[in-house]
Amino acid sequence: MDVIRLLAIRDTPLSVDEVLAAVGDHAAGGTTLFVGTVREQDHGKPVTRLSYSAHPTAEAELRAVAEKVAGDFPVTAMAAVHRVGDLELGDIAVVVAVAAPHRDEAFRASRRLIDDLKAQVPIWKHQEFTDGATEWVGAGE
Repeated sequence: MDVIRLLAIRDTPLSVDEVLAAVGDHAAGGTTLFVGTVREQDHGKPVTRLSYSAHPTAEAELRAVAEKVAGDFPVTAMAAVHRVGDLELGDIAVVVAVAAPHRDEAFRASRRLIDDLKAQVPIWKHQEFTDGATEWVGAGE
């Protein structure tokens, strides 16, 4: 059975329960869950809202990242879902979950999955600040 259980780029609200359920595995002794949310400031500047855009290849790139992490760590299950479109403060932007036989493996694989997702998957964030300024942040930031 493939350890990569759920990968998606969606324009609808994300479900933490769905992602956590996707990695449920009796062989796992540890499961990690990371939930990234829209925060009220970035670089010390107040954020009013933001939107995410993804390149058409983003899901394929996400799969490549997940496959690499799965090859480097003894995980039993993995899932990652990223939101696109307009988001408000507090909205969930990304959810990553990893199950592994031991907690250290789950933590390390989860950290690598979210870090590599942010660095390599072509998803761009457009932030709007209270002073009217805007900023684009993208893969490889």
